[in-house]
Amino acid sequence: MAKVRPLADRVLVRRIEAEEKTAGGIVLPDTAKEKPKEGEIVAVGEGKLLDSGSRSELQVKVGDRVLFTSYAGTEVKIDGEEFLIMREEDILAVRQ
Repeated sequence: MAKVRPLADRVLVRRIEAEEKTAGGIVLPDTAKEKPKEGEIVAVGEGKLLDSGSRSELQVKVGDRVLFTSYAGTEVKIDGEEFLIMREEDILAVRQ
């Protein structure tokens, strides 16, 4: 993967693929699958620039599995792989 460094309070996220089957065992075609709302942080920015001139520290780090809103971020393709670039505020939770 090409080196990409998000700016400010943005993060680069690789989506974690959706399940192929429902809980009942029904196999879903690609058209029926929802886009996953979970991903792994691949890169983080330096943090939001505050009025004081310092930067706020991000609450997420590279390797974290996160949950985010349905319409979060901007889809980008880097070296043939799809990623999302989103603001930290679009992340709802870190999965333990």
